[in-house]
Amino acid sequence: MARMDVLSRQFDYSAQGDQSDAFFELGLSFSTGRDGAIDLIQAHKWFNIAASRGNDEAKRYRSEVASDMSKAEIIKAQKLAREWLVSVH
Repeated sequence: MARMDVLSRQFDYSAQGDQSDAFFELGLSFSTGRDGAIDLIQAHKWFNIAASRGNDEAKRYRSEVASDMSKAEIIKAQKLAREWLVSVH
């Protein structure tokens, strides 16, 4: 349920035209467990998407999260980000 709230927040920001900030906020939510359990794979995914949309702060956070992840987890997060980007655009 908490994740659904986080995802609905994404669309609220998107409607305002501030997608990179919305995606950055999703990364923060998953990296801190603010809206549920900590999920570094999802955090990395959303920071990666935010970074691809021009959010420079997301690049720094993505790097920080990656330092606590295994190589396999990073690969999975990158794959999820690519899949999401392809499915949306």
